[in-house]
Amino acid sequence: MQLLALQELVHKTRDTRRAQTLPKFPANERDTLIKKYHPDHRESAYRPIKFGPNAGDMTVRELAALLEGESPVPADLDLTPAYTVDVLVVGGGGAGCAAALHAHAHGAKVMLATKLRLGDSNTVMAQGGIQIAITNEDSPVQHFLDTLKGGHMKNDHLLLKTMVEEGPSIAKWLLDLGVLFDRDADGNLHVKKGGGSSKPRLLTCSDYTGLEIMRVLKDEVLNQKIQLLEFSAAVELLSDEQGRCSGAVLQDLDNKRFLPVAAKTVILATGGIGRLHIQGFPTSNHFGATGDALPMSYRLGAKLLQIDTFQYHPTGAVYPEQLVGALVTEGIRSEGGHLVNAKGERFVNELDTRDVVSSSIIRECEEGRGVRTATGRLGVWLDTPLLDVESGPGTLEKHFPAMVRQYKRYGLDITKDPVLIYPTLHYQNGGVQIDVHGESGVPNLFVAGEASGGLHGRNRLMGNSLLDLMVYGKRAGTATATRAQSMSHGRLTLDHLRRFRDEARKHGASLETHSPMLFPDYVRKEA
Repeated sequence: MQLLALQELVHKTRDTRRAQTLPKFPANERDTLIKKYHPDHRESAYRPIKFGPNAGDMTVRELAALLEGESPVPADLDLTPAYTVDVLVVGGGGAGCAAALHAHAHGAKVMLATKLRLGDSNTVMAQGGIQIAITNEDSPVQHFLDTLKGGHMKNDHLLLKTMVEEGPSIAKWLLDLGVLFDRDADGNLHVKKGGGSSKPRLLTCSDYTGLEIMRVLKDEVLNQKIQLLEFSAAVELLSDEQGRCSGAVLQDLDNKRFLPVAAKTVILATGGIGRLHIQGFPTSNHFGATGDALPMSYRLGAKLLQIDTFQYHPTGAVYPEQLVGALVTEGIRSEGGHLVNAKGERFVNELDTRDVVSSSIIRECEEGRGVRTATGRLGVWLDTPLLDVESGPGTLEKHFPAMVRQYKRYGLDITKDPVLIYPTLHYQNGGVQIDVHGESGVPNLFVAGEASGGLHGRNRLMGNSLLDLMVYGKRAGTATATRAQSMSHGRLTLDHLRRFRDEARKHGASLETHSPMLFPDYVRKEA
């Protein structure tokens, strides 16, 4: 059937579907579904890491190659520092800005280095909201339990406890900085319910929450006159004679010069790895999301956690081609939007956890109930017009203005017709192991945000990422500033890199792959 005919089927079945209530899957059915259809369970996509702190652990082939890859820094690089600071923050997204602001507020001399422009990050692309328990009907305890269940009980309990307890103070901090969260008719903060949550606790700014938070953080970094280096990518860490982190090597992307930075402490806040396009999936991530923190930390000796699990957001765009992989916010499902297969049927509770919903969509497509585009892509429908049917004309445009405008650019009116979606690579569940201050197992090396691991377990709930960025950006910034007050600069060496290269040769690792990757390679290979 043509797409228009299949769209019409969505309209024809709407009243029938509105009368349905789909329960969430029982635990045993959920686990069976995930193991059969979720990309994390495709054995051929994984291999063991050959050497290093995680030797023998399984991860996806794309990440394993980066962890074992060659540093671009020559062994004889002159390490005379181009800059000397107390705290070096690497990454210009939400976690990096929060870390820099809190370190600066505690008296540290801070430099923020980012390989793109300040604010170019996954943070600006976060649409669904930030989860914080602020209502009388909710509590940090309930937030803890929901997140633990969503993470399949594999979350680090102390990291999680810290995050949910500090949520309300983060909300106040963001409000004081000027973030314009949505409010109800009485002027109170408006909260929505997200997938996997038992209570409404999402604070939103329409469907551009991350962009609004990033607007305010970026302005504050500039207002505080924190030293900023844009288009300056971190490509290697530096260590002292005891193996502690003592700085980093940046590369000026304009002239390719290496710039050693002496820092008492380093905070890596470089985000996730969506642009590795694991297993060939499209991604919702920004252009620079190439997991830079992971290989740099790994070479220095930091342990990684849960690097065999990744989040595939259930609703990435399938059509038009220009939007493939782009995020279609979970907020539409939170407001009542249905997922509908090619037969006009609902097939999953839309507010189940992301891994369950993604697995269900993949199942529909693999079993012949998906919708195929002219270019051969498969997906299912998200019934966006249902929001206006249920809540009155203008609801979709009022609550999701950015998405309505995004589709209108390509001549599509999502207030009148459903959109095609399929899971998109969205989030790195694991990362560098940290403590409650954001410090890794390597002294003086801190990690914040998506680059860290342990907090979310094996599946992240929507809205917890933005809270993670703020809580652990703050904690890392505060801890590094305090640490810097009581220590002096260490020596700058590449001793750890020499040891890493020796180990790589011993295990026959290919040093043809350079890491960090910095940017994806989309150059077409000629036959």
